Amino acid sequence: MNDNHPTPLIGILTARNSNGAIAGNGPLFIELQKKLISQNGISFVFIPQEIEKDFIIGYIFSPDDNRWQKRRFRYPDLVYNRIPFRKSEQDDQCQRFFSSLKARNIPFFNPCFIDKYQLYELLINHDILKLYLPQTILADDKKNLNSFLKNLKGIYLKPRLSSKGKGIFRLRMNSPSRIELEGINSQENYKSFNHFWECWNKELLEKNYLAQEEIISAEYEGDRFDFRILAHANHDEYVLTGVGIRQSQEQAITTHIPAGGKLLPYKLLQANEHDQFIQTIVPHIGKALSDQFGYFGEFSIDAGVSKSGQYYIYEVNSKPMSFDETDIEERKIEQLCRLFLQLTDIQK
Repeated sequence: MNDNHPTPLIGILTARNSNGAIAGNGPLFIELQKKLISQNGISFVFIPQEIEKDFIIGYIFSPDDNRWQKRRFRYPDLVYNRIPFRKSEQDDQCQRFFSSLKARNIPFFNPCFIDKYQLYELLINHDILKLYLPQTILADDKKNLNSFLKNLKGIYLKPRLSSKGKGIFRLRMNSPSRIELEGINSQENYKSFNHFWECWNKELLEKNYLAQEEIISAEYEGDRFDFRILAHANHDEYVLTGVGIRQSQEQAITTHIPAGGKLLPYKLLQANEHDQFIQTIVPHIGKALSDQFGYFGEFSIDAGVSKSGQYYIYEVNSKPMSFDETDIEERKIEQLCRLFLQLTDIQK
């Protein structure tokens, strides 16, 4: 493409999967391309291995032909980071590319995956957001974890670097002589904490687990639910894009739909108190993330409310998954394209 081409050129950065194919959310990339074309923009998808000093080999979707085409592109006016694997993002080649973008004064978002414990450390030092955090510690010390469990009676064990509910367990002390560990598809009992630690300490340490207070969640028709919140940047602010409800079904460990959770419309449970909580946390989380890690153009929040009415922030995700709610996905496309054009216009 001609270096003087006036069209805002958006580069969508992804990675190869273990089979060598280009990974990522293909339907999202296609819808972004269609929307951008309607707004006189254009996008292409690329991977770090096909970046050269003066150009990039990438893949452009043609709506007219309904297919992807491989092309050579100039460096884009903005890069949207959708690398789906932590290991790929931390690769030296990818990090050098991020450095080159800064040197070329090319804006990019989102800068990184979020470590769950680093997120906790960030939010616990925020005057407002700290009010909504479950108690959390690292699960790397036998004595500390035992005291934490004895005090709370129920905790969640989560890998610091996982997503979609993978590797999550609930640990409960039903009596001094009975420890119960429950996963999405499993349940184990241990005669003591020492017995549990003997069986699990290697796993907890190798996968960098944290321990988080179990919240007794509010329920709808007998099953717990929580909020999935999507937000995007708009100039110097962060605005709510959409809210969905996820409800547990077959198991109560997580409400994620791939793990058997159920989708409910937010309007079904909408309340002024819920709205106020969500509108309060979105701008503060967005600003805190960008101040700490680099510019975040979007993020999603897993949050909930207890039976006693206390609100909680459970997790924040830097690469939001697709929402099953069609209206939220449509607004996401609109918000992203608006942000692309905003940032490239500011850059010009």
